[in-house]
Amino acid sequence: MLAPLVGILVSGCGINTIPTYEEQAKAKWSDVQNQYQRRADLIPNLVETVKGFAQQERAVLEAVTNARARATSIQVNADTITDPEAFKKFQAAQAQLSGALGRLLAVSESYPDLKSNQNFLALQSQLEGTENRIAVARRDYIEAIRLYNTALRTFPGVIWASTLYKSNKPMQEFTVAEDAKRPPQVKF
Repeated sequence: MLAPLVGILVSGCGINTIPTYEEQAKAKWSDVQNQYQRRADLIPNLVETVKGFAQQERAVLEAVTNARARATSIQVNADTITDPEAFKKFQAAQAQLSGALGRLLAVSESYPDLKSNQNFLALQSQLEGTENRIAVARRDYIEAIRLYNTALRTFPGVIWASTLYKSNKPMQEFTVAEDAKRPPQVKF
């Protein structure tokens, strides 16, 4: 009869608090590491995607700009229509401009808002979301560490820490390295 009574008293006195808080803190630290890994995996891929679309659209816009420059650089006067060579150059420059404009129209008809614009907005959103996830994971870890360390130092946890859980030491609070204080650089 005494054994069940002792069991009830021990179960309600916090003997499992220290290991429970320790496991929660470890799980929260894993969440922090997971979010850092997500950032390391996701951001470079998004940046490359944005760069790819921006480069494709830039190539079309540069072709239009160059063709326009060539077309407007040819001097047209009354003599042009009688000079077959000058007329041929004028006609070729105009044809180049028409072709470049046709490609630009095809891109803009397929994508009324150029894809790079949407991709830049998606990248910005992903960057913000990733940094928010990291901040939440850090906050949760800090709270889990606070609970664990408090359980080691307060009654009745201090009794259990000095008897059953001697190897359990306070966990380190999250500190930010100097290089991590700067936001990640995104270059295009």
